[in-house]
Amino acid sequence: MLKKHKKIPRSFYDRPTLEVARDVLGKELVFHSKARKLSAKIVEVEAYIGERDPACHAHRGKTKRNAPLFGKPGFSYVYLIYGMYFCFNLVTEEEGSPAALLIRAGHPGQGIETMHGNSPNKKASQLLNGPGKFCRSFGIDMKQNCLDLTSDTIYLEDRFVEVEEIVASTRIGIREGRDLRWRFFDRNSDSVSQK
Repeated sequence: MLKKHKKIPRSFYDRPTLEVARDVLGKELVFHSKARKLSAKIVEVEAYIGERDPACHAHRGKTKRNAPLFGKPGFSYVYLIYGMYFCFNLVTEEEGSPAALLIRAGHPGQGIETMHGNSPNKKASQLLNGPGKFCRSFGIDMKQNCLDLTSDTIYLEDRFVEVEEIVASTRIGIREGRDLRWRFFDRNSDSVSQK
């Protein structure tokens, strides 16, 4: 018997970030954009945890920009890097404990035609294989910052997909905290980002 897709509840995010990081792989991110419904299987994430993590945006304390990190779990945190790339994060842990998972890569599901229209990449495996590419292909920008991930706009679904082999490695593209093995990815996916 086929299992029905199940929207992920807030309690999923309200846990230690490294637990959520492993459990989120294989889950489907669903976004009801203006164009149409888009979805992608999450195949790679990076964890950023607390004010002691030098690579976390919370490292220097709470600001207007990073306020979603300090808020309730199960909300989005979107920011702009290099003045041109948006990055989409899932806020984790209890309110007041700043932590999040950066979505580094996904495998396209529904709405792939729209993703192709938003991105110059022609191969499906390259549409979402990097945090900036993910947001560009999905049409995610600052309008999706601080959205409730249990709402009907953007959320995670459990489609009961097993990830057979999860790899933990060091994070990519940071100057501090590079020794922490807080990047997690599906070894068998061809949509994982390139170093």
